[in-house]
Amino acid sequence: MSESLNWAQTKRVEEEPAWGAVVAMTLGVFGLVTAEFLPASLLTPMAADLGISEGMAGQTVTATAVVALLTSLVISAATRNIDRRRVLLAFSMLLVGSNLMVAFAPSLPLLLIGRVLLGIALGGFWSMSAATAMRLVPEALVPRALAMIFSGVSAATILAAPVGSYVGEIAGWRIVFLMAAGLGMIALIVQLATLPKMTPHGSSSLRTLAEVLGRPGVGLGMLAVMLVFTGHFAFFTYIRPFLETVTGVGIGAVSAILLGFGIANFMGTLLAGPMIERSLRLTLLSMPLLMGVLGIALVSLGNTPVTDAVMVALWGLAFGAVPVAWSTWLTRTVPDQAESAGGLIVAAIQLAIAIGAAAGGAIFDISGASGVFGSAGLLLLLATVIILLGVRPRAAVAMA
Repeated sequence: MSESLNWAQTKRVEEEPAWGAVVAMTLGVFGLVTAEFLPASLLTPMAADLGISEGMAGQTVTATAVVALLTSLVISAATRNIDRRRVLLAFSMLLVGSNLMVAFAPSLPLLLIGRVLLGIALGGFWSMSAATAMRLVPEALVPRALAMIFSGVSAATILAAPVGSYVGEIAGWRIVFLMAAGLGMIALIVQLATLPKMTPHGSSSLRTLAEVLGRPGVGLGMLAVMLVFTGHFAFFTYIRPFLETVTGVGIGAVSAILLGFGIANFMGTLLAGPMIERSLRLTLLSMPLLMGVLGIALVSLGNTPVTDAVMVALWGLAFGAVPVAWSTWLTRTVPDQAESAGGLIVAAIQLAIAIGAAAGGAIFDISGASGVFGSAGLLLLLATVIILLGVRPRAAVAMA
């Protein structure tokens, strides 16, 4: 631990924060997440054009997620001797290449190859995002930088599906992916202009992952990450069935409630920076606590559209701060191995998505959407207890 603190105290930080580079990172994240979510709104025309089933077309999402998980674990070691600027630029080039390959793919195999390229870019970029933020701004401003970067996720979540669906209906799904390639090119150009050279720090290998997990508090922190994200994705995967069967609303109201969730999530991401600067520990504790209470309240109190819409929006607001808070936690807990820790968090989140959807499905078959929401709430409350007892983040070094 002393090695980590010494590294944090002696690492070089530019006198002026490189906010232009942070904006470039945000554009990269927006492009990556947009590309990740596009197939969800374009499955039907993609399947019809390629002569495959919608289920087969849906495997493009699975391929991206699996490759992203694997990449997040190995990318730091695989690129340990390469300037981080070059690595990040390579990810953006893969983003552009992936979208172009998908746009012109004549068959499913080439489409899958394009999505595999996206998975490499997605897993690599995410695993390095927190470590990169540490090198672009002083430590006290890292939460604000991460909030800006993660706002790209929230914006893509709100815009990707509806815009993709609308443009796809008018101009065709291939045009949508060409537009996504254009977004990636814009991000690449801005990154070329703003990202500074960043020589790799420390040693990194696959054994480093085990070493990082063995540090005090890290293992419990990763467990808490998995529980929080599993609870959230169990909730989010089955939110539509809940609103339709328990709340009793139609598709128009469901869409409006989900839009409210997305906007609140975006606001939560923006508010995360100031909240974390005030108290990272309180943010880590309060967000899953609020989400857990909301999950149980939706089951016990939820049956009116207005009440449920407010609670779903509050859930989105709370979850908006979660990725920013945990990314900040890793920069303060393992600053000397932030890339490896970032890879572990990305892998934990991807695994949590799979577990949340699968376990939620099993519970849904037994007790319906209310059972899923109640279970998600209890899981989030358990995560809160683990954070309270075992996760004690280091305070940030104040700016001079």
